[in-house]
Amino acid sequence: MNNVLIQSLREWMHENNLSAFIFPSTDPHCGEYVPDHWKAREWISGFNGSAGTAVVTLTRAALWTDSRYWLAAEELLADTPFEVVRCGRNLVTPKEVAEWLKTHPQPLPLWRGEADAQLSSESEVLPLTGERREGLGLNPWAMPADYADELERELAKVGWSLATGDPESALWTDRPTLPLSTIEIHPLQYAGQPASEKLEAIRASLAEADGVVITQLDEIAWTLNLRGSDVHCTPVFVAYLVVLPTEAVLYVHQEQVTSEVEAYLRDMHVSIRPYEQISADISTGLIDAALAIQFDPSVTNLALATAICKGDTARRYYEAPSPVTPLRAIKNPVEIDGFREAMLRDGVAMVKFLKTLSPLPREGESLAPLNITEMGVDKLLTGFRAEQPGFRDISFDTIAGYGAHGAIVHYEATPETDVPLEPRGLLLLDSGGQYDCGTTDITRTIPLGPLTDEERRDYTLVLKGHIRLATAVFPEGTTGTQLDVLARYAMWQEHKNYGHGTGHGVGSYLSVHEGPHQFRMNYVPAPLQAGMTVTIEPGIYIAGSHGVRIENTMLITPHNPTPLAFRRGAGGEVWLSLSPLTLCPIDTRPIIRDMLLPDELDYLNKYHARVRDALLPRLSDPADRAWLIAATQPLT
Repeated sequence: MNNVLIQSLREWMHENNLSAFIFPSTDPHCGEYVPDHWKAREWISGFNGSAGTAVVTLTRAALWTDSRYWLAAEELLADTPFEVVRCGRNLVTPKEVAEWLKTHPQPLPLWRGEADAQLSSESEVLPLTGERREGLGLNPWAMPADYADELERELAKVGWSLATGDPESALWTDRPTLPLSTIEIHPLQYAGQPASEKLEAIRASLAEADGVVITQLDEIAWTLNLRGSDVHCTPVFVAYLVVLPTEAVLYVHQEQVTSEVEAYLRDMHVSIRPYEQISADISTGLIDAALAIQFDPSVTNLALATAICKGDTARRYYEAPSPVTPLRAIKNPVEIDGFREAMLRDGVAMVKFLKTLSPLPREGESLAPLNITEMGVDKLLTGFRAEQPGFRDISFDTIAGYGAHGAIVHYEATPETDVPLEPRGLLLLDSGGQYDCGTTDITRTIPLGPLTDEERRDYTLVLKGHIRLATAVFPEGTTGTQLDVLARYAMWQEHKNYGHGTGHGVGSYLSVHEGPHQFRMNYVPAPLQAGMTVTIEPGIYIAGSHGVRIENTMLITPHNPTPLAFRRGAGGEVWLSLSPLTLCPIDTRPIIRDMLLPDELDYLNKYHARVRDALLPRLSDPADRAWLIAATQPLT
């Protein structure tokens, strides 16, 4: 299939005078999680990871992806036209794309007299007519404006130009339709702040502009206290939002809006316009041309940015980060209470699952697990989550990697790769749930029987890293980059490391990945602030053998908030720390106890006491209670 599709694309490129075409992972809203309708990179390459960029030329094809997907991509694309290019970040840089194109020149042009050569469906190189084609094409609706601008500059350095096109519309014959889920109001009992107040906060944050275009789906859902189901595992709906001085305009498909939602929006002076009209409205002045508009070029697609900057009206515009991102990142008290409730429900589901997978007695190295496969693990755990009140969906596709599959960071079992669990080795399980009150994200690495010395040592190194970061106390204004080393220090001493970030924000019944803050080696300038949620998830991955990752979702809180003297140092700094929201035992069987320092052991014991005290009142089954008590026994 890939060969036929690539050949069709090359014929389309030939007809449109292009030498190459680039397919990013994004959609018109520059989101991480993309509706099937816009998964063009997956369509052209077959690679279904969340991060990757594909480029197809007249002679070659390549897919860039980061360390989370290196092994998975190489395995999946082994017999396709695509070579896998390893990059060290979520998105390949424009410079890397330009340099790759420079080092993979296209065939020399043929004279126009040779243009009548017949194109063979089996030919790898299409005949060129006239001047040499050196244009790289992109879909302007699926590429962030700042990335496209930088790409154009880098291409010019190597003698290429940038052009726009849409091969998806011409060649994607079985393209999924646009999602049209019914939009729901997210109740104030979970949102904690009226949408009208959020709109006013956004307006107040605009320094020079009169209005702002908001493009990211989770930011729109958060602002308006609305939810949908247009994106897999993420409760959002496809729309744009333009916030103006006294009103706002929601660009959305009318059939998604109920009369209740329409009346709710009308009360906040939010009008509804057809989704496809936003570009024309901004370009032609239906949105008052006298109003200066702000937009974020990193999350606004090239087509929409062009309408703002170069439309028919002489509009003033400002480029600046989205004002929603920092507002949304700090959770209000109601949202924090919702997280705590979601973690309780999720903890109950996890205990029931872990008790079923690894029953008592817990001591001993030869427990035989159930007759279950990796895909069966996903089904079993999702079933326990679905029993909990307010469960809406999983928050991302479950990663259940047994043995060597655990070394594939974002492995997702398929019928072709699914393997049964055996009474030995490690199962890496990364999963989460969407509840009406909050979103969860948790990873546990589970021993299924005897372990090797390396597996036990790697497990303990990861646990040490997790605890060292979890116990950090730091001044307000610290970034996640400054703290990231704490999670890596112990494993670095043994020349081990991992390529992914150590932690990310989590949405409040929204996207499981949320910014702007992160724990990450490469610099992320967003400061850590009280009220932010963030995960801690260090890991070690040994190709062909095993993977270990331990993850909790944390809440950033003031350290010793009372009395005030304890909060402030000599320089008046406010000090912060991390408090675990996740409530689930961390398996103690693989631990090499002599490797844990006394304070690390103390943290683990106190965490387990907290988990036990919180979950026991929620468990009615004596077997579940007995398992939890055994699983949270203190280590000495």
